[in-house]
Amino acid sequence: MTVWTVLLAAGSGRRLGTAKQFLYIGGQRAVDRVVRTARRVVDGVVLVLPDGVEWDGPAVDAVAVGGSTRSQSVRAGLALVPALADIVLIHDAAHPLVTEDLLRSVIAGVHDDVDGAVCALPMTQVVHQVADGIVVEVLPKQGQVLAQAPTAFRAHVLRQAHAHHPDVVEDVGLVVSRGGRVAVVAGDPLNLHVTSVEEWAMACSLAPLRDGPGPRVTAAALRPPPTPHGHREV
Repeated sequence: MTVWTVLLAAGSGRRLGTAKQFLYIGGQRAVDRVVRTARRVVDGVVLVLPDGVEWDGPAVDAVAVGGSTRSQSVRAGLALVPALADIVLIHDAAHPLVTEDLLRSVIAGVHDDVDGAVCALPMTQVVHQVADGIVVEVLPKQGQVLAQAPTAFRAHVLRQAHAHHPDVVEDVGLVVSRGGRVAVVAGDPLNLHVTSVEEWAMACSLAPLRDGPGPRVTAAALRPPPTPHGHREV
């Protein structure tokens, strides 16, 4: 099975005020960290950059110029993924602390009768739907998850979904809207989505724990110990 990654790094950083993919986190630019992690897992990396930016980081297999929307950038990257690829992993450099384990887990989630996989965290807080500053509905936590990047898809399914150039926010919804099946695998609470100064500061603080020295912090390390036999949690 051949797996290629489309790594999205073409954003302008409008919410943060600067292109976050080029900020330094743990001594490396965010995009450099993700390229190095992906290269240890997949067969090829297509990096999608803003127009006019020349790549000067770790080796990649191809560089595409991103569009004005995320979907345009995904299609620019897909166009450079070889036809022989079985699975395409889509990741965003705004998730700079992604681990090899999480990438492998999402790739492995594309199996049997599913067309794709997404990593997600369980919903632990109540979500309120609001209109004009007033709560109009309280959404149940049951059956809902918080999706993260990366996602992975059968290459031909993702290509077909983008064939008519839809302008979509994310690919899972696009594939599902066409009748595709997307599996959910366990996400990672440290796989931060950096969109603000505060989240960038958090990522900088967590990077040494991910990278060493000392024990490497992973999602598994954050799980509570099993309840001793004969006792129950209260």
